Amino acid sequence: MKKVVLLFSAAVLVLGSIAFITKSIPGSPSHIAKVVGAVQDQQIASVDDNTGDWLTYGRNYGEERFSPLGQITKDNVSQLGLAWSLNLGTKRGIEGTPLVVDGIMFLSGPWSVVYAIDTRKGKILWTYDPQVPKGFGEKACCDVVSRGLAMYKGNIFVGTLDGRLVSINAATGKKKWEVLSVSHDRSYTITGAPRVMDGKVIIGNSGAEYGVRGYVTAYDAMTGKKIWRFFTVPGNPANGFEHPEMETAAKTWNGEWWKYGGGGTAWDAFAYDPKLKLIYVGTGNGSPWNREIRSPGGGDNLYLSSILAIHAETGKLKWHYQTTPGDSWDFTAVQQIILTQLEIKGKKREVLMQAPKNGFFYVLDRNTGELLSAEPYVYVNWASKVDMKTGRPVENPKARYINSNEQIYPSVIGGHNWQAMAYNPKTNLVYIPAREQSWNFGNQKDFVYDKDYWSVGTHNNPANPTNKDSYVAKSLGKLIAWDPVQNKEIWHKAEKTGWNSGVLTTSDLVFQGTAEGDFNALDARTGKVLWTKNLGTGIVAPPITYLVDGVQYVTIAVGWGGVMGLSSRSTEQINPGTVYTFAIGKNVAMPVYDKEPKKEYLTLPVEISDEQVAKGSGLFGKYCSPCHNLNAGNPGGTIPNLTYSHPDIMGAFHQIVRDGIFLPKGMPKFGGRLSDTDISNIKGYILATAKKNRENK
Repeated sequence: MKKVVLLFSAAVLVLGSIAFITKSIPGSPSHIAKVVGAVQDQQIASVDDNTGDWLTYGRNYGEERFSPLGQITKDNVSQLGLAWSLNLGTKRGIEGTPLVVDGIMFLSGPWSVVYAIDTRKGKILWTYDPQVPKGFGEKACCDVVSRGLAMYKGNIFVGTLDGRLVSINAATGKKKWEVLSVSHDRSYTITGAPRVMDGKVIIGNSGAEYGVRGYVTAYDAMTGKKIWRFFTVPGNPANGFEHPEMETAAKTWNGEWWKYGGGGTAWDAFAYDPKLKLIYVGTGNGSPWNREIRSPGGGDNLYLSSILAIHAETGKLKWHYQTTPGDSWDFTAVQQIILTQLEIKGKKREVLMQAPKNGFFYVLDRNTGELLSAEPYVYVNWASKVDMKTGRPVENPKARYINSNEQIYPSVIGGHNWQAMAYNPKTNLVYIPAREQSWNFGNQKDFVYDKDYWSVGTHNNPANPTNKDSYVAKSLGKLIAWDPVQNKEIWHKAEKTGWNSGVLTTSDLVFQGTAEGDFNALDARTGKVLWTKNLGTGIVAPPITYLVDGVQYVTIAVGWGGVMGLSSRSTEQINPGTVYTFAIGKNVAMPVYDKEPKKEYLTLPVEISDEQVAKGSGLFGKYCSPCHNLNAGNPGGTIPNLTYSHPDIMGAFHQIVRDGIFLPKGMPKFGGRLSDTDISNIKGYILATAKKNRENK
């Protein structure tokens, strides 16, 4: 009996030891619960005391995207090699910034799917799929993307494309709670990363091109209860105003703007000053773009294209600064906001910096909103300068294209878009993924609003830069190193195209990916490329760096897409979404993907009249062109050029377009909106275009 008891006791000890070891294993649910559970307000606010982790979208509340980690330097970056890669099997754009705590990575991908990854093994721990209805792909102007996540007290938060905010148990990947943060009676989506600030999850929304009204909402991070909501543009005055700021804003609008939604969506930029308890929000363009339609007679249209300082506790506005009053060019101010300290005229200032779409780089006092400087960082012709006394741009008299077509710089893609810039406190430079590009605007006098389709109110045709103006670079893309004190460019690296990745900076390096698939490390002071690795597919998401078990890693998630990636590419093929992780001295083999067969133009006969082809062209422009490109020589991006389709696709064209048999892939169902004759005319237009492209080859 004694022997049995001893054996039983030994077994208990062994099992207890195993249980203890299991709890300690990195990547186990208990480990994840512990390390993510420790991510609280103070940990995020003092992230520079724990330099190994990347806890929030911009790494810190100020969104600097600077890491002081120093194992990888300009002296040894040439030894950087692949540590591991992970094929996510996705086929749409990846724009997400990963989060990492103690080697556990969280990443969002297409259709708002969330991945938990063990960086020690390069393996997926769990996947959470919010099951976004694929019909919402039609409502997303700029791909079915997600730019990132938030992490707080054991939870991972994601905004879903169909407008939900979801809290996920970080240890298990199971949903804790969700709230619907938008109304489905208009084409709202969410593509931006939520942030946790002051115990609240902050989330905005997208959809201004379809006619929605923007707002920002704060939810209790633990329960999902709505705490406050700040509308960015006023609604119908007859219904009253949700808060006093909307009554003030309504005085700057004319006509019946609320019927068009108004716009002003806050779809990307958020930053936080925990000392001032202020949340900084960037707001978007008007809906429609053209002020002549949405607000006839003019007006600044507050709070479009603005930077807002909102009290974290109450949701009340402290100050605002409007970068583009009465915006008519899709010059959003949702581009990344960075908070830091600068010495200006011998005085240390707590500042806010932004390079919005309109081409001017702004430095503001973040306590008061005082404008400290505003200078063009790319070529600008819609305004000659920003008046430092009034804070307003001095507009080109013809810029508003009321009675003529005008070629405006920057384009609607902006001098800088959502791709993250970074500030390096060692070099005192801001690194901006920028572009030189124009857009041809014209007043659409026959405009008819349709809330289910792009409704911008302009005749807009992209026009690439020419060399007529010596300031305009031959290359569309530019990585700019900008001095925010001297208000000037220090260096730039020209890129072949204008749709490249966001950036990361360390003490002496800048990392960026390109549309051609090159992942580069540059000298932060000179712009010289010190290391490059081609990853086979165009890159748009920004990289991050972090420490695991004493080793510094750099990770970038690669998946071509976004608004420019839908219909074009700069690589031979587009590989599945893949996470690449690099470290000094590593040399794992790059993944090998099957080569795509060469695409050929359709050779099927055109069986309809020229008049029907012309009707098909108009229908294609409204229903298909936001995603599909028919340009000669361009096989398309993540969405194919239909002139290169397989004949079987044309054989099933009515079933695809009318019946929605490709809806699971995100291809909309148009039955009830398009007749069989309409669909035949669209098909005929595609075949006629294929014939034209083939003959002009």
